[in-house]
Amino acid sequence: MSHQVTVQPSGRQFAVESDETLLDAALRQGLTMPYGCKDGACGACKGKVLCGEVDHGKAQPHALSDTEKAAGLTLFCCATAQTDVSIECKQIRSASDIPVKTLPSRIEKFERLAPDVMEIHLRLPASERLQFLAGQYIDILLKDGKKRSFSLANAPHDDAVLQLHVRHVPGGVFTDQVFSTMKQKDILRFNGPHGGFFLREESDKPIILLAGGTGFAPIKAIVEHALAEGCTRPMTIYWGARAKQDLYQHALPESWAAAHAHVGYVPVLSEPQATDAWTGRTGLVHQAVLDDHADLSGFEVYACGSPAMIDAARADFLARGLPEDAFFADAFTFSTN
Repeated sequence: MSHQVTVQPSGRQFAVESDETLLDAALRQGLTMPYGCKDGACGACKGKVLCGEVDHGKAQPHALSDTEKAAGLTLFCCATAQTDVSIECKQIRSASDIPVKTLPSRIEKFERLAPDVMEIHLRLPASERLQFLAGQYIDILLKDGKKRSFSLANAPHDDAVLQLHVRHVPGGVFTDQVFSTMKQKDILRFNGPHGGFFLREESDKPIILLAGGTGFAPIKAIVEHALAEGCTRPMTIYWGARAKQDLYQHALPESWAAAHAHVGYVPVLSEPQATDAWTGRTGLVHQAVLDDHADLSGFEVYACGSPAMIDAARADFLARGLPEDAFFADAFTFSTN
């Protein structure tokens, strides 16, 4: 049996099943509420039940006292709805609302997505969760004090395991290890989340999502988040790569476009190989956007890729009428030091 939850003061509503917590149901449906451990221990998700009945679940006494329960407070990571409920909770709308943490993680799995692209799955300690906005990144902390930045490829509601898309940079201190000596169950420390590259949910403008290479990672997270929260704004994904093998998760945006009328997908290859038998778009990926849109004044653009791609897209899109404050970008830089 499901119940309806109304969140105040935003007025947002979502459904919660009898066997899931209020927090899990909210995250599953794309609502960003504050949380920390997701285990009833830290109190970060504490909020008030304005009306209705909840079961407090496994909330630990030091995080939620009997006095607080009597005052109508609960931990949303543990509470399950017994009736329709109304709760008071601030929804996260900006990166500044989320604490930055330094955490250990264990490599759970490697998956080779392309000859030079590896997906790393990182599992956090059982008592920890990383709250983030779709599109943000983390800094992997290396033993010599240096760091490497990678966007999170998973959406916030799917946070049990963090996904990174790592392209091999020959001679790169970190990526050489990823593709040679690093192994399952190794420990990686990171700091995050970071960055202002995330979906502005208060807008109703159609969205152009521009990705170059592994710049697809945060675009993937943004799209999966938008679909989870039921966003119906028109979204078109332009993904540029050299050859077909570099569109390493080509079937995924194809499936989004096939399943959702408001989602489009335009893959673009700059150097297709003869063996690709490519009949799609070719050239520079940002040029494909220009070819499709004479006027960008009514759009928002989210672009992630090389600095050269970002700079060219910004200049050319603004010349087509895109407002400067409607261009959001994350430029990838690579270091071998």
